[in-house]
Amino acid sequence: MDFSWAIKYATEFLGTAILIILGNGAVANVELKGTKGHQSGWLVIAVGYGMGVMIPALMFGNTSGNHINPAFTLGLAISGYFPWAHVAPYILAQVLGAIFGQALVVATHRPYYLKTENPNNILGTFSTISSLDHGTPESRKAATINGFINEFVGSFVLFFAAMGMTKLHFGAELKVLIEKNVQQQALQAAQAGQKVAESDVQSLIHNTFAQATNGSSAVAHLALGFLVMALVTSLGGPTGPGLNPARDLGPRILHFILPKSILGEHKGDSKWWYSWVPVVAPIAAGIAAVALFKAIYG
Repeated sequence: MDFSWAIKYATEFLGTAILIILGNGAVANVELKGTKGHQSGWLVIAVGYGMGVMIPALMFGNTSGNHINPAFTLGLAISGYFPWAHVAPYILAQVLGAIFGQALVVATHRPYYLKTENPNNILGTFSTISSLDHGTPESRKAATINGFINEFVGSFVLFFAAMGMTKLHFGAELKVLIEKNVQQQALQAAQAGQKVAESDVQSLIHNTFAQATNGSSAVAHLALGFLVMALVTSLGGPTGPGLNPARDLGPRILHFILPKSILGEHKGDSKWWYSWVPVVAPIAAGIAAVALFKAIYG
């Protein structure tokens, strides 16, 4: 089934919002003082983010592609896998979805923001921060370098693996056979004097392929969630990796806007000096990962 672009924009908004609710919601449960999950550990956060990717992928993977990540959208567009005309609306929907999702996290955890005394714990429920930052120029330089490397490596693994799992999943090779069979049927119909529109042929190919590989595609989306869990546990220590410009920038904007009456007297600064790292590094990684995938597999 094909969906309008308006519906695809809406699902990108909703998918990103769900990512933030489950992911940053888990961070809030661990980091904010007084919650029942306070200091329950990094694995809770890993599960939250893994589910935050897996659930929207299963819901919207066949609708919008479930990018929910500007870096992935840009990487796909640059390599010719996604139309440029829809890049800006996708990214706008993703950023707005992240802001909306974060607003719901704040609404559900507001009493605990008011209790929390560590500004980094408060900001950490919104955006990534480096554990190397101690406020000095030297520590900020180290945090920036390490953060960029961490974000780039994690994002590259995420995007390259996502391409492999969703484009090369079990049964993907059936597409060539399905195309050949449908084209042959269309040719026979044309020879019999029937009019067959090319759009109908392509629609039949798409629907037949989707039906034949639907289960395999779902498994790929499940695996994507577990991959994110693994990335958070393996590379989450230095920065709590964003791997997603919308996931970091949208909530950081909201952190900057919200007053202390909502986030508490211990709300600190939004660390804008670091904000470019979780935006630029995933974008660079997304472009490189998708380009490498295309170079290898076409």
